[in-house]
Amino acid sequence: MATSAPSQIHTRLRVFLAVAHHLSFTRAGEELSITTGAVSQQIKLLEDWLGQRLFRRLPRGLALTDEGLALLPTLSDAFARMETALEQIRENRPREVLTVGVVGTFAVGWLLPRLRHFQQTHPFVDLRLLTHNNRVDMAGEGLDYAIRFGDGAWHGTHAHQIFQAPLSPMCTPALAQGLQQPSDLARLPLLRSYRTDEWTAWFAAAGLPCPVLRGAVFDSSLTLAEAAAQGAGVALLPVALFRRELQQGRLVQPFALELHRGAYWLTHLQSRTPTAAMQAFGQWLLEQTH
Repeated sequence: MATSAPSQIHTRLRVFLAVAHHLSFTRAGEELSITTGAVSQQIKLLEDWLGQRLFRRLPRGLALTDEGLALLPTLSDAFARMETALEQIRENRPREVLTVGVVGTFAVGWLLPRLRHFQQTHPFVDLRLLTHNNRVDMAGEGLDYAIRFGDGAWHGTHAHQIFQAPLSPMCTPALAQGLQQPSDLARLPLLRSYRTDEWTAWFAAAGLPCPVLRGAVFDSSLTLAEAAAQGAGVALLPVALFRRELQQGRLVQPFALELHRGAYWLTHLQSRTPTAAMQAFGQWLLEQTH
């Protein structure tokens, strides 16, 4: 009997299980993402190593020989026990705390609907989310990451763009019925964020002077959007983060014109060496958005 490396035997036994399950080289190859020829070759090498035939080649497929039938239950049980043991070891891996400061609008509008996926695929990360209104002290708050809105230029930080978040007027369907053109907005309360020049810039992009702003000022896009949804006026919001409200019909976007004022960024201090948990979260986040 020719000698083979343990890794080679493991591979051939795994191929044997797939072929025994499907009784087809082709379907086994599809399951394992290898060619039919590679499957056939692995089975031949295994049979040569054992000195026994494991399959009978039939006109319409395969059948297990007595030797194959004897091997199958023992091998299936062994692989199942190995997978169980490996999963237990993986689950017992020490969890690494990851503290992320997240601007509330991004947390509710994008991150929370996807949070379960991250937790399922990265069980070793003990994620701690701290929401903020775009003002953070990463060192003082002990943050590994901060997700914030802006131009990406924050002193002493590395910034990776997540996505652009252009702003557009949003309001209730009832208020939108009276809006035929952008100048009609002057008749309604225009709700404001703490970034005081946004309405001025949006009207300038529309080729209009900005009307007198009398709407309330909010320090969070979440409360700004909720005020608009309750009919308090028209809010200038990042549409991409309020898709749910649009789908539910609580808010509508009466005009297509959008104002590009910045993006959402994943940031960390330049002095911070990325941990395994940071690398896992950063890679997952950027994969989800690109």
